[in-house]
Amino acid sequence: MGLKDIESTLPPGFRFYPSDEELVSHYLCNKVANQKLSDGPTMVDVDLHSQEPWELPDVAKLSEDEWYFFNFRDRKYATGSRSNRATKSGYWKATGKDRTVFDASSHVVIGMRKTLVFYLGRAPNGIKTSWVMHEFRLESPHSPPKEDWVLCRVFQKRKKNNGGDEVITNNLMQEENSSNANSTSCLNLSMLQCNFLDDFSQEMMMMINSDDQNYDPNGLQYWA
Repeated sequence: MGLKDIESTLPPGFRFYPSDEELVSHYLCNKVANQKLSDGPTMVDVDLHSQEPWELPDVAKLSEDEWYFFNFRDRKYATGSRSNRATKSGYWKATGKDRTVFDASSHVVIGMRKTLVFYLGRAPNGIKTSWVMHEFRLESPHSPPKEDWVLCRVFQKRKKNNGGDEVITNNLMQEENSSNANSTSCLNLSMLQCNFLDDFSQEMMMMINSDDQNYDPNGLQYWA
């Protein structure tokens, strides 16, 4: 049973909306400890290297554009600590600083939240998309996790249009529109400059060639 199916069984007004602390302390800790949850929503394991953001399974889908699942991090290098987050069509790139997750009662650090954005293509020439992922990991120096499991929350970033409706952003289209707008502005400015120079040159020629006026080169004035 998927998250959406479980949420549909809840009473009206209730929905699956866990905090960062609940995702780490309740779901991720139990996953690392190999303890199954006795009740409540269950999350599946997803291999991010074989799944594009738009190919995430429905069983991990909560809403129209939000997914929760576990992922076992793959190391980019066997002896290193960097994670391999590349897919067939793109890659996940970290952005900003990691956010600390505290225990609600003891205020002790229990995990970290990393924000990543999906890019199409390959670095450093990737194209930024509207797909965002929050990656939660355990962070406890006294009891390091036995396995490198993380909990992921994937969603598409939305913004409101002029009518107040939420729409999914398309960064590539925005960049193209912005580029076209800048090109049009530069073209219009160049045309205005050319028209101004043409008008100025015509006026100067008319003033110089006028038969009923004399030109004073020192004062730049005309008199009859």
